[in-house]
Amino acid sequence: MGHVPAAATSELEVLSFAQALESANTPSEDYDIRAWLYAPSFYSEYRYILGTRGKNPLICVGINPSTARPGALDNTLKSVERIALGNGYDSFIMFNVYAQRATDPNAMERTCNPLLHRENLKAFRYALSLSPSPAVWAAWGAVIEKRSYLARCLADLLAAGQAAGARWYCAGAVTKKGHPHHPLYLRKDEPLRPFDVEGYLASDAFRI
Repeated sequence: MGHVPAAATSELEVLSFAQALESANTPSEDYDIRAWLYAPSFYSEYRYILGTRGKNPLICVGINPSTARPGALDNTLKSVERIALGNGYDSFIMFNVYAQRATDPNAMERTCNPLLHRENLKAFRYALSLSPSPAVWAAWGAVIEKRSYLARCLADLLAAGQAAGARWYCAGAVTKKGHPHHPLYLRKDEPLRPFDVEGYLASDAFRI
């Protein structure tokens, strides 16, 4: 089943990332927290992080989360895991430019919730901190054009990545406008290659 947002996230009680991380590190009957990193640790209207635990993670950045959860990865997340392992990483972290769950990006809220974005940015900084030289896979595709606020959110992620010395990659062909390829429909052995995210943000293609 898909996920249609029940309400604007501003109308919901949203956990801070610190609270969500605490729940992710608390033993669960639903999944093994030694293998999975899932914040918050329960299915909700938003998701900061979903991934596997390891010493050398690949951070994949999409647009917004869908229905995936530990032990029930969707096709996008299955592809993310394959590409991560195939490129020499021992784990993956699925992160998103915006944390609201929506199977159809057209259903995302029209206005950015500053609180949700702020806590999502904290989640990204945490993901970056898990490696001394974080590797980030740009994988949001042309979907970033769905909402004008997504560009601003991404700019904040870039700043956090710069502060952490992150290396950015992409996989597959970029779109005509230069957007990095979405994880779906990639070869199982698709190699990662460097992605100039600073140039991308400064380009005319990004003025959406």
